[in-house]
Parts: sequence; structure tokens; C-alpha cells
Amino acid sequence: MTAARTPWQALTRPNYLRTAWPWRAVAYLLSSALSGVPALLALLLLVVFSFGLIGLPLLLLAGVPLAAGERYRLALVDAEPAHDPHRAPAEPGLAAWAKLRFTEQATWRELAYAVLHAFVLWPLDLLAVAVGVGLPVGLMAAPVQLAVDGEEARVVKGPLITTYLEAFASAALGLVLLAVLLYPLAAIAGARGMLTRLLLAPREGELRDRLGEVTRSRARLVDAFEAERRRIERDLHDGAQQRLVALTMTLGLARLDAPAGPLADQLARAHDEAGKVLTELRALIHGIHPQVLADYGLGAALADAGDRSAVPVDTEADLPRLPGPVETAGYFAVCEGLANVAKHSGATRASVVARHEDGLLRIAVRDDGNGGADASAGTGLTGLADRIAVLDGTLSITSPPGGPTVLRVEIPCEPSVN
Repeated sequence: MTAARTPWQALTRPNYLRTAWPWRAVAYLLSSALSGVPALLALLLLVVFSFGLIGLPLLLLAGVPLAAGERYRLALVDAEPAHDPHRAPAEPGLAAWAKLRFTEQATWRELAYAVLHAFVLWPLDLLAVAVGVGLPVGLMAAPVQLAVDGEEARVVKGPLITTYLEAFASAALGLVLLAVLLYPLAAIAGARGMLTRLLLAPREGELRDRLGEVTRSRARLVDAFEAERRRIERDLHDGAQQRLVALTMTLGLARLDAPAGPLADQLARAHDEAGKVLTELRALIHGIHPQVLADYGLGAALADAGDRSAVPVDTEADLPRLPGPVETAGYFAVCEGLANVAKHSGATRASVVARHEDGLLRIAVRDDGNGGADASAGTGLTGLADRIAVLDGTLSITSPPGGPTVLRVEIPCEPSVN
């Protein structure tokens, strides 16, 4: 049996009264006054001084420190941590912090909770403890009260008790009543904890923030990956390629100057090999990040990819300049699609149509091949689909047996402002 994480879960266990949960519930309700009374006084003072330049902002932010303490106090009745729903400011400084706090929904929920807690909740919590614990304890104290008062004692404003038999009967009744009332007290504390979490640490908000952070981290990884690709492409283009070009020219000149014979033949072979290596290096650089994509945009890069395809391609791409990550993702999706057309489809012709409409980049790669393509069968599109998903886009393939196969890419974006 798993451990209970809230009083409501503990209530269903047969050993509830032997656990710490009844007293944790009482402590939670009783400690409500420790934050409620100061909150009430602070709100009243801030209302009085809220007409000043500083008083009103302090009043509106009054719920922030109270909520921090309430999330900490919530651990008494909820074993799941209550995470802070506030985001960290993007810039340092008090101005950035205040601007962010005034625009967050969490700030206004915390202010509403502060008002509710200061004027309504903590008195009700104390009232529940007074009835659920104070009344039984008062009855249980009857023998002590009778011994102190002498001949008679009035227990909790009730009938007079004149004998120790009546006093011990009252104590027994109080003990039974305490055991009974600890159950509704736990239910009340559980409900209070749920209200506190709903307003100050909503789980859906926490999940949304975590999902947002995961999405942002994925986008940062994609940006870092793309930056690294560009760096490698630039280093190869400006370094290794230039040196290889110089080597090829040197070998060519040496080949021309060498007399006919074995040395000239060796120089000729070396010159040819250097030329082949240079061609392969240029193809490698183009595959890492084509210069045409950086210089002229996605439309020109798609036309270039169509010209390089082993299968004839009709390209129709009327596109403005788009954000770099979008152009890169669209380009490599088309390149992978055309590579699959050449390798697997048996097609004689393909087409690439790219448009930017209604805030969406739409690309369709179609071929007249045999169809039956499976995107999950290691076609290389899975990683591209993840990459496009980071941009809130989609990649899909329709490929019925007999064809045609259509690869579709949709990415929301707006034209870049140069």
C-alpha cells in the first residue's frame, strides 16, 4: 500500500487515527492564523496608504510574499511539492521583475487569495479547530477543572459537574468525540489545501510551464546545432577547401612544367585525385549548409536541390525570405524527400511546390513512383520531423500502394524583415 500524500487519501485507511495525518491537518488549520492575521493587518495598512505612488504597487503585490509562505505551509497537508508558478525575469533588476510580476496571472491569483485568506479563510480555519479539537479537549479536561475549582465545575459552558464520576464520563465523551471529529477536520484541511494549490500552485500551470521550458530548450538546442553546422561549413570553406584548391593548382602547374615520363604521370594522378577530393569536399560543404540558402533564401535553395536531384524535378517556389531555422528545416526536408524518391520510389519524375500563405510555409514533394513508403522505416525523416516539431510545424507522408507519394511540410512563420 502506497503512503498517503493528502489527508483525503489518509481518511480511507483503517489506521488513520494512528498516523500523523490528523495532527498535520490540525496544525495546518491552526497555523492559518500565523499568516492570516499579519496578512489582514498588512492589507489594511496598504489600503490606507495605497493612494501614494508606492502604496498601490505594494498593495497589488501583497499576495506574492504571502503565497510563498502558503506554498511552504501546504506541505503539512500535501506531500507533493508546490512549485512557484512565477517565471524568472529575462533581465536583471527590479524594474524587469516588477514588470513581469504585474503581467502574470499568478500575481492576481495570489492577490485574490491574500484577500480571501485575510478576511475569510483563517477565521473559518480557527473555528473548525475550536469545534473539532477545542470542544473535545474541554470535555476531557473536566477532571482537572473539578480538582482545581473544588466542589463543582462548568465544562465548556455546559451543565455543572459536581462529582468525579461525571467528570470522568465527560472526559471519556470528549475522547470519543475527538476521535470522531478528527475525520471531518482532515476533510476540511484537505479542501483548504486543494484551494491553496488551485490558486497558488496549479498543477496545469506547472505542467504548462515545464512544457514551455522543454519546448524552449529544444529550440535552443536546434539553434545551437544549426550554429555549429554553420561554423563547420565556414571552417571547411575558408580553411580546408582553400588549401585544397591551392594544392590542386600547385599540382597542375607542376604537371605542366614536368617533362614527359614517370614523374609527369605521378603528378597527373595526384592532380586528378586532388580534384576529386575537392569535388567531394564541396559536396560535403553543400550538404552541411548550402551557401545558396544563406545568400538567396529557400526558394533558390530548393531550385538548386531540384537541379542536383538524380530524378528530374519540377520546382515551383515563390517564397519571401523566412527565418533561418525555418528555411533550414524546409530545405533539408525537401533534400531528404528527393533522396528517398531517387533511392526507393522508382519514380521517373518529381515535383516540389513551396508557398508561404496565411502565416504558414507549405511545401509538397510529390513523385510518380510506386508508393507504399513508410516514414517509420528508417527513411531519415524522423529526425527532421522532430526538428520541424520544435518550430511548431508538421511533417507528413501519404503514400498509398501504387503512388503517388506526397511529402508535406507545414511550418508557421512570418517573413523575415531584412
